[in-house]
Amino acid sequence: MKRKLISAIGIAGMVVSIAACGGEGGSGGSDKGADAKELTVWLTVDAQNNWPQLVKAADAAVQKKHPGLKINHEYYGWPDKNAKLDAVLATDKAPDVVEMGNTEMLGYMVKGAFAPLDAGEFDSSDAWLDGLKASVTYEGKTYGVPYYAGGRVANWRKDVAASVGVKTPPKTYKELTAALDKIQKKQGGKFSAWYQPTRDWYAAMSFVYDAGGAIATESGGQWRASLSSPESLKGLKEFKNVVDSYMHGDKTKDESDRYIVYGQGKSAMIFAAAWEGATAEDPKNDKTGKLKGNLENFVMPGPSGKNMPVFLGGSDLAVPVKSDAQALAAEWINAFTGSSGQKGLMAKGNLPNNKTDLATLKNDPKTAVPATAAESNWFVPMAPGWGQVEKAQILQTMLQSIGTGKKSVEAAAKDADAAIDKVINTK
Repeated sequence: MKRKLISAIGIAGMVVSIAACGGEGGSGGSDKGADAKELTVWLTVDAQNNWPQLVKAADAAVQKKHPGLKINHEYYGWPDKNAKLDAVLATDKAPDVVEMGNTEMLGYMVKGAFAPLDAGEFDSSDAWLDGLKASVTYEGKTYGVPYYAGGRVANWRKDVAASVGVKTPPKTYKELTAALDKIQKKQGGKFSAWYQPTRDWYAAMSFVYDAGGAIATESGGQWRASLSSPESLKGLKEFKNVVDSYMHGDKTKDESDRYIVYGQGKSAMIFAAAWEGATAEDPKNDKTGKLKGNLENFVMPGPSGKNMPVFLGGSDLAVPVKSDAQALAAEWINAFTGSSGQKGLMAKGNLPNNKTDLATLKNDPKTAVPATAAESNWFVPMAPGWGQVEKAQILQTMLQSIGTGKKSVEAAAKDADAAIDKVINTK
């Protein structure tokens, strides 16, 4: 699930206040807060509404080891969580555990807001999914623990595919484009065989990584944009081919309302977060009355011949550096995200934080597609200035220029590289 990077972390006084505390976290090697009598845990409403029993189980496990420990829980919606966190981090009232979207972690790690953790203290840390592990790692240190994951899959209408003689999901990119060519020809120019919003950089960068490219690469401690590399250009050109061939909607749009557009019945396929197909077929969004039971997820094949690498969204748990109960916070996180917690999260339809549990989901037809798709994943460059790249929407601007034909792929990539290089190494 996508989490928008919040740039409000630089509020007045916060950085100075955090820096004054130093960077030593009890869970990273000392026992700071091991005898604390109270623990405050901030989670989003997802946990409160969907798996409260897992929260209670983690509480019980920690309180069994520490009789008399009081555990307080506060729940926040994604839109307002970070503003509240920024404000409290400037005081001495920081929570001990806080849930972060994985794309939100970097800005806080760069600013020194979170205590370093010893990854070896947490269950399955040696098997964390690569994309999630990257999201909690900065300059060689671990500052969070992956909580759960959300991947991306392809989804199409079985009836539209069947109308051109295709009865099973494609296994290769060649099979996919052959089917889409038939669909596009049959449905005509006002129909999108593949509704692919041009500004959807999560999808576009999957093409880049599939081709062996990258948004940026690091060498000697410095990051440089690499969208103009031959590999990245190959991926961007194929993305443009998809948009030109199959996307006949507004080519200035992003993906925020994709499930709504899909529900209007003017497209046959999307490449999206795993929940979007199910949301499109909800009666509130299905304007055709034909989508329920007629949509099918499948693993997105890549032009490379392998499964398309997907952006891995999800949540992490971190310990603010100003917490007075860092050791207990680490214990609670492990109780919540450990083996039993992961089983509970999977039962609720989430992808686990590690490859071992993910492999078990491949054996269940209900979860095989998202689990298989998540095995090949990528994450954003963990560079100090990445937040500024996102804030400036450099990738979205590049993709819109490519999709609308305003610039050639080469010119748009060159301009994006220049813009990225100006900020990517800046804290």
